[in-house]
Amino acid sequence: MRIGGEGLINRERRLKFRFDGREYWGFQGDTLASALMANGLRVVGRSFKYHRPRGVFTTGSEEPNALVTVGKGPGQEPNLRATTLELYEGLEARSQNAWPSVDFDVMGINDLAAPFLGAGFYYKTFMWPRAFWERVYEPVIRRAAGLGALSREAAAERYEKAFAHCDLLVIGAGPAGLMAALVAARAGADVILADEETRPGGRLTLERIEVDGRPGHVWAADIRAELAGMDNVRLMPRTSVIGAYDQGTYGALERLAPDVAARDGAPRECFWRIVARRAVLAAGALERPVAFANNDRPGIMTAGAVRGYVNRWRVAPGQRVAVFGNTDGAHRTASDLLAAGVHVAALIDARHGAKCEFDVPFYPGMQVCDAQGRKGLEAITLTGPRGTDRIQADCLGISGGWNPTVHLTCHMGGRPDWNAQIAGFVPREGAVPGLRAAGACNGVFSTQACLESGARAARAALEEMGLSVPEVPVPRAEDGAYDIQPLWHVPGKGRAWLDFQNDVTVKDVQLAAAENFRSVEHMKRYTTQGMAPDQGKTSNIGALAVLADTTGQGIPETGTTTYRPPYTPVAIAALGAGGRGRGFAPERLTTSHGASVQRGAEMIEAGLWFRPGYFPAGGETHWRQSCDREVRMVRQAVGVADVSTLGKIDIQGPDAGRFLDFVYANRFSTLKVGRVRYGLMLREDGHVMDDGTTARLGEDHFLMTTTTAAAGQVMRHLEFVHQCLHPEWDLRFTSVTEQWAQFAVAGPRAREVLNGVLDAPIEGGMWPFMSCGAVGLGGVAGRLFRISFSGEQGYEIAVPARYGAALFDLLVERAEALGGGPYGMEALNVLRLEKGFITHAEIHGRTTAFDIGMGGMVSSARESIGKAAAARPGLLGAEREQLVGLKPVGAVRELVAGAHLFARDAEAVSANDQGYVTSVGFSPTFGHMIGLGFLKNGRARHGEVIRMVDRMKGSQTLCEVQDPVQYDPDGGRLRD
Repeated sequence: MRIGGEGLINRERRLKFRFDGREYWGFQGDTLASALMANGLRVVGRSFKYHRPRGVFTTGSEEPNALVTVGKGPGQEPNLRATTLELYEGLEARSQNAWPSVDFDVMGINDLAAPFLGAGFYYKTFMWPRAFWERVYEPVIRRAAGLGALSREAAAERYEKAFAHCDLLVIGAGPAGLMAALVAARAGADVILADEETRPGGRLTLERIEVDGRPGHVWAADIRAELAGMDNVRLMPRTSVIGAYDQGTYGALERLAPDVAARDGAPRECFWRIVARRAVLAAGALERPVAFANNDRPGIMTAGAVRGYVNRWRVAPGQRVAVFGNTDGAHRTASDLLAAGVHVAALIDARHGAKCEFDVPFYPGMQVCDAQGRKGLEAITLTGPRGTDRIQADCLGISGGWNPTVHLTCHMGGRPDWNAQIAGFVPREGAVPGLRAAGACNGVFSTQACLESGARAARAALEEMGLSVPEVPVPRAEDGAYDIQPLWHVPGKGRAWLDFQNDVTVKDVQLAAAENFRSVEHMKRYTTQGMAPDQGKTSNIGALAVLADTTGQGIPETGTTTYRPPYTPVAIAALGAGGRGRGFAPERLTTSHGASVQRGAEMIEAGLWFRPGYFPAGGETHWRQSCDREVRMVRQAVGVADVSTLGKIDIQGPDAGRFLDFVYANRFSTLKVGRVRYGLMLREDGHVMDDGTTARLGEDHFLMTTTTAAAGQVMRHLEFVHQCLHPEWDLRFTSVTEQWAQFAVAGPRAREVLNGVLDAPIEGGMWPFMSCGAVGLGGVAGRLFRISFSGEQGYEIAVPARYGAALFDLLVERAEALGGGPYGMEALNVLRLEKGFITHAEIHGRTTAFDIGMGGMVSSARESIGKAAAARPGLLGAEREQLVGLKPVGAVRELVAGAHLFARDAEAVSANDQGYVTSVGFSPTFGHMIGLGFLKNGRARHGEVIRMVDRMKGSQTLCEVQDPVQYDPDGGRLRD
C-alpha cells in the first residue's frame, strides 16, 4: 500500500520488525501504524467488550483502536499506541485483547450477545444471587477485564526524573507553538518547546500546506533549526505535557528515541517537572468522527488521518477511498488523495449546497448511514434527499469537525466554554493561572490564524513578565474560513459507535438518559464512555451531544466530563523514577554510622534512618545482655547516643513566637532567649500529632525539635498553616535535620564528658535544666541543650554535620574512660519507659492531650490548632482510655505490646475490653518488665490489679496499674 513520492520517511533505511509473530519491513520515519498499513494489515486489535475487529483510526495519541504490546519478559510494555510508536530495527509487537489471534478471536462470540450486554448490564446482572459475587461473578469479570498485560516479572528498564525551569513553556510545536517559541526566544526569554511528536510542525507535517511559499514541514524544520541554535531555548521532542498543577508547575513525559533507548543502561522515559513563569498551550485540535451504523469497521478512520498517512508516510489507507464530512476538511482529504494518485470512490458532504471543485463522485447533502464488511470495510450506504445509494469502498475518511484540545486548561478545576461557531468547546481564559491557549486549541483553525495567535500569546506573556517584545513578522499561509454544519450521528438501524475501545454506542447513551443517568458524569460511569485508555479524546464530545439531544438540553447546559491529568498515560515506573531498591526505601545514615558499625552495633530502621539498636560488648551473646548493660551504664555513669535523626526545624521572623503559639497547644512566645520548652502539637481534630522541644536561640529565632517518625509530617503541617491559614505572618522556616549532628550525653558523669570537649567548661549552675546556648568545641561553633530523655542528668550537643563523626568518637572515648560508652535504641526505649516518656507508640493518632495526662498543657488563654476540637464531648472524661504504667504481679512476668487489658475477673471478650498495652521492656533498674498502656479511667486506678491478654501469643498476665513515671518521679536526677 506504499505510494510514490518523498513524504517524511527515509526510503534509504529499511527496518525489519515483527507483528504477531510475522516479519515485516518499514522505513525510518514510519510509525508502527503506518508500517502495518503499508504492509496491508487492516485488523490490528479487538475492542474491549465485544471483541470486534478494530483498525487504525488516527495518527496520534488520541488513537482508540491500535493498542499493542511491545517486548517480552520483564520489559514487556502493554497498551502502546501504534500511531505514536516509532518504528525501529528489531521491534517486536503484538495485538491485544484477542485469543488465539487477532484474526480469529474466540471472545468475538460476545458480539452475538450484544443485546444482553448493553449499558449498565453489570449492575443489573450480577446482583443475584448475592453469594455468587465473590465466588463466580467477580473472578470471571476480573479475568476478562483489562486490555494489555504486564509480564509480572521485575523489569530492568531504567526510568529517570528531571526538573526544569523557564520563562515560557510552549506546549505543542505546530504553527502556533513554533511562532510563540520564536517570538519569545528572539526576546531573550528562557524557552522550553515541548511536543509529543518526533519532528516539529504539528499538522504541517501531515498536510500539503505552504507557509511563506515553502512546504509547511520545511518551514517548521527551518524554525526548529533556528531555535536549536539558541542558548536560551530547550527543544523537547517526544515529550507529552500531561498535566497542569499549582504555581506554574507542569508534568511532562519524555520518550527517548528508539536508537538511544536501545543502548545499554539508557533510560526508557524521563518524567519532567517543569516550572514556568508563563505558558502557551498550542496543543492543536482533535478530529471527531460521526456515529452511524457499523462505523467501527477496520478501514474507517478520521479524514485528517487519511491525509496524514498519504502525505507524511506515503501510505494509501485503501484502494477505493470514500470521504464523508461536514467541513471543508473532507474536500481537502479528497484533493490530497487525488494528488497522490489514490482512487476517490466518493466525496460525501453533509452540508446542503456544498460545492466540489474537482472531478470525483460528489454527494452533497447526503450522509453515510451504514458500513458493510467484517474484518475490513467493503461498502458504505448513503442516505439523503436523493434516497439511498451503495458505494464500494475499502476505506472511509470521516470528519465531524474538530475539538480544541482543552484538556490541560481544565486540570485545575476549570471548565471550557461552548463555541457555537465551531461547534466545540474552547478554553476558558484564566482557568490555569499563567497559561494562554493559542492556535487550534483556542478555536482558530486556519494556518494563518494559528501563526498570528501563537505570536500574540507569546507577546502577551512577555509583557506580563516585563520583557521587551521584538517585532517578529508573521509568515503568510492559507487563511480559509471554517464552515461547519454540526452532525453528531446519523439515525438508522444497527449500532452506531461512539467509544470504539469500550464499545459504547449511541443507544447506550440514550438508555442511560432513559434510566435517569442524565448528568454527563453519571452517563460516563453508567456506560463507561470515555473511560478507555484514550480517555474519550475522539468520543466524549459526540457522546455528550447525543446526551444533550436525548435530554432536550443544549450542549452548553449538558457540559463536559471532568478532564484530569494525565493527558496521555504515564507508566508508574516513570512517575516513580528512582524509586526502585534503595530509591524506594532510602537509607539515611547518621554521621556516626561508620563508627557504630565498626563497634558491631546491630543497625535497625527508625523512620527513614538507620540507628544502632545496641552495642554488643565482649562475652555478650544476646541483645538483652547488651541492652541491660547500657541501661545500667547510663543510670550509674554516662552514655552517648546519636540523636541526629530527630527532626530539626529552624524558625525565624518577627511572628515566629506567634506562629508557635498557634501550632503548639502550649505557649512559646513567652519563652526566654536561652531556654527550652517541651511542646505538644495537636491536629485539627484535637488528637496529638507530635511532641518535642523548642529552643529560643534569639528574640526572633527558634529551633523546633520533632520526633524522628513525624519530622516530615510536622514540616508539611507547618507549611500548610503558614501558606493557607496565616500567610500574612512574617516568618520563614526550613528543615535543618541533616545540617546538624546532635548527640545525647546522659548520666551522672555527663558533665565530666562534656567538660573534656567544650572550650568553656560547665560549672555550677551555668546550664540549668531546659537551658540552651552557643558553645565552642576547639574553635567549632556548636549548640548545647540541657534536656534529658533518660531521666538522668542529660545534655544534647549539636555541631555542623561535617564534624559529627569526629565528635562522636571523642565523646565515646571520654565516656568509656569514665565507665560509660555508647548506647542504642533498645536501651533508650527502656530508659524512657522507666521515666514514663511517650513516643509515637503512645501518640499514635488516636490519643488526645487528656489521654496522655497533658490536658493542662492546652493553653486556655489563646486559640491554637486542635484546641476547640480537643474539648468535644467524648474526648474528655473518665471513660477515656488514659495513659498508665504497668508491672507484672502474677506468676507470669511477661508483658506484650499490643495486648488488651481487662478487669481481673472479666471474660476476655471485646465487650469487656478496658484498654491496651503500647510499649514494654525489661527494666534492669527494677528487675522486671514494665510497660505503658491506655486504660479506661486509668489515672484513678493506680494500684489496681488487672489482666493483660494476648490471644495471638496465648499470653495472660496479671498487672498492677501504676503511674507512668516509675523512676525518679520528682525529677531530681535530671535537674541535678
